Amino acid sequence: MRYLFTLIFAFWPLVTGAQDWEDQRFFPGGDEARTLRILSSTDTSFFAPIIERFQLEYPAWSVQYLVTTTSEIDQVFRAAPDAYDIVISSAMDLQLKLVNDGFALELVGMDHPDWAQWRQRLFAFTSEPATIVVNSAAFQGKPIPRTRQEMINALRQQPDLFRGKIGTYDVRQSGLGYLFATQDARASETYWRLMEVMGSLDARLYCCSGQMIDDVASGRLLVAYNVLGSYAAVRRKEDTRFEIILPSDFPTTMMRTGFVSRKTLHPVAAENFIRQMIRIQGAGQDSPISPLPPLGPSPEETNPSVISLEPALLTYLDQLKRRTFIKEWMSAVIQ
Repeated sequence: MRYLFTLIFAFWPLVTGAQDWEDQRFFPGGDEARTLRILSSTDTSFFAPIIERFQLEYPAWSVQYLVTTTSEIDQVFRAAPDAYDIVISSAMDLQLKLVNDGFALELVGMDHPDWAQWRQRLFAFTSEPATIVVNSAAFQGKPIPRTRQEMINALRQQPDLFRGKIGTYDVRQSGLGYLFATQDARASETYWRLMEVMGSLDARLYCCSGQMIDDVASGRLLVAYNVLGSYAAVRRKEDTRFEIILPSDFPTTMMRTGFVSRKTLHPVAAENFIRQMIRIQGAGQDSPISPLPPLGPSPEETNPSVISLEPALLTYLDQLKRRTFIKEWMSAVIQ
């Protein structure tokens, strides 16, 4: 068996193709012929407990877990939908578009609320807010901004302190960043004023939340906008060099989603994985299995800030609207 796994890892580049993955990990099971291939934007350390719990119930199955950005997931999967069994992403709009374009398998009889699924094909399993992360030392002795307008005021009052030390997603490259930005712009004009102030202070642009958190903690950045709250919360437990702000003016919360490829070679196992994932994330925070937050209750009841799984998500994926939005964003941020 050890020799078999050695061969698997030796030929790993051939198995996964020429794609430059952010991360990749093979979770061996009891039968090397049974392997689920998961394409995901979620960091391996966050998703590994879900995979390991699945393998406790289905020990014969191995899992090949491949991580890339939300935008690349859309491109990679469209190019080879038969190469992957399950797709996991935080970019709700791109996921919904893939489902509407016929790439997802229908899973009948799923015990999942209507607001957390789309056409029995796309299934939400977490609720995760967009946050502002600030360096603790930079705000020592000063009130920490709690709204976007307060952040605008803080940046304007000390431009020399914050110049070159503000970060946010590059929405041209990040699918999640684009989703957060378009939702913020729909909610309030304050978003555009904040972008203009950040642009005037030479904002740095990033692909991923993890890199922004690292740079805020080290002091390379003093403020990072629209950082994924779940990643920040886990890191904050061991690193007190930064603070997490949940904007009180108009919070934005996305739902991480997954679906089974319509061209999967293992439809039963893939469906079992989705069911197991939903059960795990619906268990609540009292006994968490994964660092990912649970799905939570209905947004209509307690959290209206949650982005809805609905056709309106596709609005800004229209090519003309996307070009217009990015042009306006570049005018504000890249000055």
